[in-house]
Amino acid sequence: MTVERFEEHRDLLTGVAYRILGSAADAEDVVQEAWLRWSGVDADAVENDRAYLIRVTTRLSVDRLRRIGARRESYVGEWLPEPVATTLGVDDRVELTTSVELALLVVLETLSPLERAVFVLREAFGLPYAEIGEAIGRGEAAARQLGRRAKRHVEERRPRFDVDRARRREITERFVGAAAGGDLEGLISMLAADATLVGDGGGKAKAPLRTVAGARKVARLLVSIASEAGAQRFLDSIGVAAADGIAVEFPEVNGAPAAVVTAGGRPITLFSLVISDGLIETIYLVSNPEKLARL
Repeated sequence: MTVERFEEHRDLLTGVAYRILGSAADAEDVVQEAWLRWSGVDADAVENDRAYLIRVTTRLSVDRLRRIGARRESYVGEWLPEPVATTLGVDDRVELTTSVELALLVVLETLSPLERAVFVLREAFGLPYAEIGEAIGRGEAAARQLGRRAKRHVEERRPRFDVDRARRREITERFVGAAAGGDLEGLISMLAADATLVGDGGGKAKAPLRTVAGARKVARLLVSIASEAGAQRFLDSIGVAAADGIAVEFPEVNGAPAAVVTAGGRPITLFSLVISDGLIETIYLVSNPEKLARL
């Protein structure tokens, strides 16, 4: 019975932990630790399973986020959240969908651990501030203040993106086609003038170490990456042979259409686009194999 009561909330707890941490691996560890805590208490004495488990998961996530802060500061190149495959049903709330977008998770990285936890619990899951305060070990007034500060910070930095999923997928497919075909001018026409590309190879695969800015610079880099020589250099860097078979798929990743390049069925690169008013404003490129394993 104790197991069933925990499993009923596992997806919710994983969602909370992932949004706070930006890492599926860390979220899984946190949920496992929450299970160990749950299995060690008298479950019959717990009045509200959901509130109790959210409180435990939130505190474990905040503690872990504080511990791994230094690790991320010493990360090779840019650090991007770990992408996760998502399958959206007709009943999924917009808040839950948009709160897992890579673009938003990148912004959440600029918040303090407590601000991030409050923002996630309030904006994504709609928890009242009294319950949020209990989850983070603060009073309701303090939680409300953290929430206001976090929301203001996010709104100032949050990118605007088109919500039409079909349109986003169509642009993503055209983007891949132009890059693969070496169509430099075609790519430039799809990019906003101040478009940026942020790469995350983690020192384990080729990716730009710094953000590339400007439509022409970004387009030239993409054409170079997609060229036969560029692709071979990348495959060599991760120990994959071209004979394994290169393909591109367009799955739902973090609640939005994305392009995933595979070799022998194994994901080797992910492109996630921030599209606004029909133009690509930001390209997130993830090639760190550790972050692609769950795709």
